[in-house]
Amino acid sequence: SEEDMYRDAEEIEREKILLCETSSSEHKLSVAPEMDIMEYCRKEWRGNTPVAKKMRKGYEAVAQKFASIRRVRGDNYCALRATLFQVLSQATQLPSWLQGEDFTMLSENLLSKYDWIKQWQLKQKLGRKMGDISDEIKEYLILLRKKWKSISEMKGPVEKQEACDKLFKNEEEEYSLYEALKFLMLNTAIKLYNDDKSGRRVPVFSWLLFARDTSSNPCQLMHNHLNHIGHSGGLEQVEMFLLAYTLQYTIQVYRLYKYSTDEFITLYPNDPEEDWPVVTLITEDDRHYNIPFRMCQETML
Repeated sequence: SEEDMYRDAEEIEREKILLCETSSSEHKLSVAPEMDIMEYCRKEWRGNTPVAKKMRKGYEAVAQKFASIRRVRGDNYCALRATLFQVLSQATQLPSWLQGEDFTMLSENLLSKYDWIKQWQLKQKLGRKMGDISDEIKEYLILLRKKWKSISEMKGPVEKQEACDKLFKNEEEEYSLYEALKFLMLNTAIKLYNDDKSGRRVPVFSWLLFARDTSSNPCQLMHNHLNHIGHSGGLEQVEMFLLAYTLQYTIQVYRLYKYSTDEFITLYPNDPEEDWPVVTLITEDDRHYNIPFRMCQETML
């Protein structure tokens, strides 16, 4: 039946992810080499189910702009991985928010104000003592600034891509960067929450972020959401807005299962600042994100 054919495709996908995650460390590719986007589509969506037909149409639309696709490793860091890879591979300068002297003191400053941040959960550090995370997060923030600066100073796109490929094969550094990103997302959430309470104007997604029963304040957001990213869950839709706002990048996503609707191309945030750079991702289900590669023509918002 059509339903069985679609379920088989999902099982194949899960099997691929499992094989990828259980293979030895040196064979783990966080971002796979590029392949022709329509070739990838034909390989993944062979059936004649309504879902397969919609996916093929979606990929055909993406192929009008991009020639290739790079598959991103499918763990719970997937959205952070795809976004950060795109950001770094296109970086031409160090953003102003990364340049401030107080940037590296962020963990110390926040911990001095909010004692509950001591319960921040770092990857593979579950046995750590409470309250000894400040120095470690500081190291992650310094690493993020260092890598961003060095890649942005490289002249050509090929050199940048090679540097990113190398960085995203180094698991220790790669996961350290995700921890830095998550902490910066918490910092942004705290700012937005405080601005709203003070009567300042905040973006609409901030209301939605704190309207959830599980994240009515930054402490709950940390405990119930940010602490789980990379461990037992990925980014939810509203957290994609938070990530974009934190990086001060517009994240443009081709959401293939939304093909032929107004949500096929979704922007995070949906009212971006004009001077924010744009990175583009592809998703089939709002859970796993891949990277479109090699523009066929200038992508315009």
